[in-house]
Amino acid sequence: MAVKRRHGEGEEAGEMVADGGGGTGLPAASGGGQDAGLPRTSGAGPSASGETGLPASLETAWGLRERPAKGPRPGLSLDRIVRAGIGIAAAEGIGAVSMGRVAKELGVSTMSLYRYVSAKDELYVLMEDTAMGPPPPMSPDVTGWRARLEWWARAQREVFHRNLWLLRVPISSPPASPHSLQWMECGLAALAGTGLDEGRKISVIMLVGGYVRNEATLMSDLDAAMTARGLAPDEVMRRYEHTVDALTAPDPGRYPAVRQLLGSGVLGVPDASPDMEFEFGLGCLLGGVEVLVGSGGEGAYGSGGGGAASSA
Repeated sequence: MAVKRRHGEGEEAGEMVADGGGGTGLPAASGGGQDAGLPRTSGAGPSASGETGLPASLETAWGLRERPAKGPRPGLSLDRIVRAGIGIAAAEGIGAVSMGRVAKELGVSTMSLYRYVSAKDELYVLMEDTAMGPPPPMSPDVTGWRARLEWWARAQREVFHRNLWLLRVPISSPPASPHSLQWMECGLAALAGTGLDEGRKISVIMLVGGYVRNEATLMSDLDAAMTARGLAPDEVMRRYEHTVDALTAPDPGRYPAVRQLLGSGVLGVPDASPDMEFEFGLGCLLGGVEVLVGSGGEGAYGSGGGGAASSA
C-alpha cells in the first residue's frame, strides 16, 4: 500500500469559483513579454464586456475583452497580476489569494487591479489557465490510443504535483478556458480510431482525468498530514498497520479479510516505486476502456444510454 511524500507548495485548501477553468490544471505557461502566459484568440478582436455573452473570466482568458493600454502604475500588467496570484497560491495556498493580497505583493492599490481583472473569481480562472499551460508536445514514438491516453494522464499528474494549489480549485463548470480546451482536445484525439462515439470518448477522458485528479489530491493530503506530524512514509505505514492490528485482533471473525491482509505483511511495506499505485490504477482503468473499445462501445451505459453526451 502506497503512502508517499510529494514535493510541492501551496497545499492549503481554499474556496473559490472558477467559471470555465474546468479543473484540469496543468503545466505553467512559459513567460516572456507582457501578458506572456495569457492566450489570445485569432480572428476575434477584443470587445466591451458583455457583448460576447460569456462570463468576464472567459472573455479575459480568450483575449475578448479590451485591456487598458497603460496601467495606473508603470510596469503593471495583467500577466504580472496573474503571476503574482500564482506565486501566492504556491507559497501560501489558494485561500491566501485575494485582490488585496495580490495588490500588496505588487506594491499597488487594490483598486488599480480592477482595471485589468473585474473580480477575484476572474483572477482565479486566469491563474488556473496560466498554470495549466498547453499540453507538452507528444513524442512521435507514442502510438496507439492506449499509449496516448497514458501519456495524457501522466502529463496531467505531473503538473498537478508541480501546482498542488490547482487541486483546491472547486470544479464549478465544464472546461472552457483556452488551455483546458487544449487538454480536452488532446484527450479526445488520443481516442481517435477506437470506434467509440463522441459521448463515450468524453466519458472516458472524464473518467481518466477524474482518476488523475483524485490520486494527486489523495497523495497531497497524505503528504501534508505526514509533514505536519513530522513522520516519514514508512513510519506512517508501520503505525497504521499496528493500529489496524490492535483494533481487529480482539474479534478476528468479524474482520477475516483484514486479518488475512495483515498476515500477508504487505500493509506496512512501502512500494518499490513511488508511482506504483498510480500506474496500477491507471492500468486497471485503461484495461476496462480496452474492453469497451473491443466491444465497439456497446454496453457502456444502462438501458437509457447516456454519458456526458446524453446528459447535456
